[in-house]
Amino acid sequence: MYALRHKPVPTPALAGNGPPGERGVVLLVALIILVALTLAGVALIRSVDTANIIAGNLSFRESAVHAGERSTQNAIINFLQPNNTTGNITLHSNNAANGYSAVRVDRDVEHDEAWETFWSRVTTAPGASADGGLDAAGNTVRYVVHRLCETTGAPHIANCAKPPAGANTGGSFSAGGPAQIASNQVYYRITTRITGPRNTVAYLQTVVAL
Repeated sequence: MYALRHKPVPTPALAGNGPPGERGVVLLVALIILVALTLAGVALIRSVDTANIIAGNLSFRESAVHAGERSTQNAIINFLQPNNTTGNITLHSNNAANGYSAVRVDRDVEHDEAWETFWSRVTTAPGASADGGLDAAGNTVRYVVHRLCETTGAPHIANCAKPPAGANTGGSFSAGGPAQIASNQVYYRITTRITGPRNTVAYLQTVVAL
């Protein structure tokens, strides 16, 4: 008699029960993907932080520039224009209280000091900066106004820088011919330094003819 023998049916291989070599490759690939995802996440976070810092710095800078522009307008409206009238000699001499120098000063020869020292020096000496105030955004402003002249006194004897004859400053042609009427305006240079939050420092310089 022949005995019947049943051939065992192989059961499907369970996950993770493959050869040891294959299981090692899968683990290595998973680790590589995990590291790549981690690096991508860190890069994304740093990129967002950098963008926020740049946006914040630009915002502080714009705020500082606006504060400087307001101070410049105040210097023009509250000091230069009211004193730039016929018979008024206020602008012929220095006025330290308003940060005004009737003489052009490009460098403090007397003290030979650094610009940082100049802006922090509070004194009644000619050429010292004036306090432009502190605004709601935390910007502190200081400014100086220089009349672009070689000496003090009336503009016609102080050798002042003036707009050329016929410049677009309100001058007109004389009635007798093509000659143009010379302008009596004088140039004034307003330099403003603004310090604000996060060590923000901005400089603004404006030249006006009055």
